[in-house]
Amino acid sequence: MADSKIEIKVGSITFSGEGEGDWLSKQLDKVLAKIPELVAMAPPETPGNGNNDGGSELDSPGAKSGKASGTLAAYLKGTSSTSNQVRKFLATAAWLHDNEGKNRVTTKDVSSALNSHNQGKLTNAANSLNQNVGKGHCVKDGKTFYVTPEGRTSLGK
Repeated sequence: MADSKIEIKVGSITFSGEGEGDWLSKQLDKVLAKIPELVAMAPPETPGNGNNDGGSELDSPGAKSGKASGTLAAYLKGTSSTSNQVRKFLATAAWLHDNEGKNRVTTKDVSSALNSHNQGKLTNAANSLNQNVGKGHCVKDGKTFYVTPEGRTSLGK
């Protein structure tokens, strides 16, 4: 019966092991020593969900940075935020943080991004921000705001 389990992932390389602690530790050390060589040989990870349907999707859905690539439309679709105004506002703000490199955004930035990317209008952007602040998904900082880690988690990022 195994008394230890471990699983690590570095890029597209995954190591999973189960067994006696000492043995498992030795195997892990061997894998760690070979990671630079393995990463050089391994193909790059496929961005997003791997469906390769030609549309842009998100990089590594589990990544902590939440870094997005591609269009706002793809990001909204990937976060299931196309119909709910409050979620759409939050997802757009997160996309602006990631794709546009904006540390802080305004409600006008969110509205403008939705409009310029043909994603429809928000009926009341200020109300959407206030609802997200109330849920802990955003934090106001003067006239600007940012998306919290809780907000990203609610989007599945």
